[in-house]
Amino acid sequence: MKLADVVKNVKYELLSGSLENEVKAITIDSRKASEGTLFVAIEGFTVDGHRFIPSAVKSGAAAVICSKAPSEYAGSAAYIKVENPRVALAGCCKNFFGNPSSDMNIIGVTGTNGKTSTTYFLEEILKENGRKTGVIGTVEIRADGEKLNYKLSTSTTPDTIELNTILCDMTERGCSDVAMEVSSHGLQLYKVDGVEFNVGIFTNLTQDHLDLHGTMENYLQAKARLFKMCRIGVLNADDSYFQRMKELADCEIITYGIENDCDIKAVNIEYKPDRVLFDILYKGESYHVNLVIPGKFSVYNALSAVGGALCSGVPMETIVTALGNIKGVPGRIQNVAAGRDFNVFVDYAHTPDGVLNIINAVRAFTKGRVITVFGCGGDRDRTKRPIMGEISARLSDYSIITSDNPRTEEPMAIIKEVEAGVKPVTDKYEILVSRRDAIFRAIEMAKAGDSVIIAGKGHEDYEIFKDKTIHFDDAEVAREALGTIKA
Repeated sequence: MKLADVVKNVKYELLSGSLENEVKAITIDSRKASEGTLFVAIEGFTVDGHRFIPSAVKSGAAAVICSKAPSEYAGSAAYIKVENPRVALAGCCKNFFGNPSSDMNIIGVTGTNGKTSTTYFLEEILKENGRKTGVIGTVEIRADGEKLNYKLSTSTTPDTIELNTILCDMTERGCSDVAMEVSSHGLQLYKVDGVEFNVGIFTNLTQDHLDLHGTMENYLQAKARLFKMCRIGVLNADDSYFQRMKELADCEIITYGIENDCDIKAVNIEYKPDRVLFDILYKGESYHVNLVIPGKFSVYNALSAVGGALCSGVPMETIVTALGNIKGVPGRIQNVAAGRDFNVFVDYAHTPDGVLNIINAVRAFTKGRVITVFGCGGDRDRTKRPIMGEISARLSDYSIITSDNPRTEEPMAIIKEVEAGVKPVTDKYEILVSRRDAIFRAIEMAKAGDSVIIAGKGHEDYEIFKDKTIHFDDAEVAREALGTIKA
C-alpha cells in the first residue's frame, strides 16, 4: 500500500521523502523494522521511540512517523510529523488493515470490575443466537470458541497493531460479532481509536489504576472515551459514577440495575451457594434467570450482557436460555473444593471493590467462617493496598496477607502497606510471604461450613518477581492442598 493511502485522513506534515513509498508493515518496535516498514515513534513512559528512528531506517523502514523532527533525514525513508503518534498510529492501522471493525458488531466492555465475565456471557448469548463470535480480553482471545495464540504486549487491550491484526483474523474466520474488554489504559493511550464500536458497556468505576490516571476524575474521563466512540451505551444505573458517565456520553443510552429505575432491572433475587436466581423486568415483561455463578456482582454482569445483547438484536428469550447454559468463568468465583464440606473459591478480585464484592457474595451463603487469602501487585496503585487490607479485615473472619505479582518491589514492603489497613481493625490475621504457603495454610484451617477465598490472580498461571516469572496457578495449588487433607 502506498504511504499516501496509509496516512489518508491523518493530520500530518511531510518533512522529507515521498508519499509514494510502498508500506508493507507497521511497527512501533524498531527491532521489527525491515524493508518497507512504517515505523511509528512513540514517546512512552520510560522509553522514547524517537531514539530508535535511525535504527529503523537502517533496517529498511520506508517511512517514519514522529512528533519531533529528527536532526537528519537518512536514507530514502519518508519522514512525517504529527501532533500525537498514538492517534496517527490508530488512523494508519485503520487504513492499512482495511478497517476490519466496520464488518462486525463490536461490543466494547469497560469498567473496573466485571469486564471478563460480561464478555464471556455475551459470547454464550451470541452463540445461542447462531452467531460466530470473537472475544478479546484478559483471559484469552477466542474466535468461534477456538483459542487464538497471540502473544500480546499488554494483558487486557491489545496495542493498535495487534488489535487490527486480531480483528482481521476474526473476520477471515467468519466472526460477525466481537465482545472485547476495553481498559482505561487502552482508551487513554488511543489503542482502540479507529475501531467502530456498535455497543459500549459500562460495568462500574471504583478505585484502581491511579498510578496511571492520578485521580478518579481522570480515570472516569478515560473510561468515558468509549461512549464517545459507540452508537449506543449500556450503563449501570446503580453505580456512583453513572450520572457523570451519562453526562459525558455522546451516544444513545440504555440502563440496567437492581436498586434504581432503569430499562433492564433485576428483581426477586435469590442468592444460593452455587447460583443466583432472579427475574429480569424489561418493557413490561418478566423473564426468569437461573445463573450458576453466585453473587450480586454476577447479577450485574448478567444484566450488562443482556443490555449488550439486546442492542445487538438478540431476542430476550434467547438471552435467558443462554444465561442458563453458562457453566462459569475461569478464575471468577471458581469453587475448586468439589465434594468437601467447606468451599474454596479462586477469584480475580484485585481492587478494593472487587475484594468487597467477593467477600460479601461468599458471606451471603457461608454458615461458618470466611477466610481470605490476598495480596497486592507490585508496581501498581499503592494507595489501594491499605484500603484492600481494611476491607478484608472488616469483612473476613480471618485474613492471610501474601504476595501477588510483586514485580520489581520487595514482597514484604507491599505486605506491610496492606497490613497498615488490617492492623487497626483486627488481630485475626497473619502474614505468609509465600503465596503457596498462604493457600495451604488457609485450606488447612478450613472446617465444615467455612469458605476460603483466594483473591487477586484468578485465571493467571504465573507469578512475576523482580528477577523471574514462575508458573503459579491458584486453583492448581488449592487442589494440591486439598489433596493433602482427608475428605
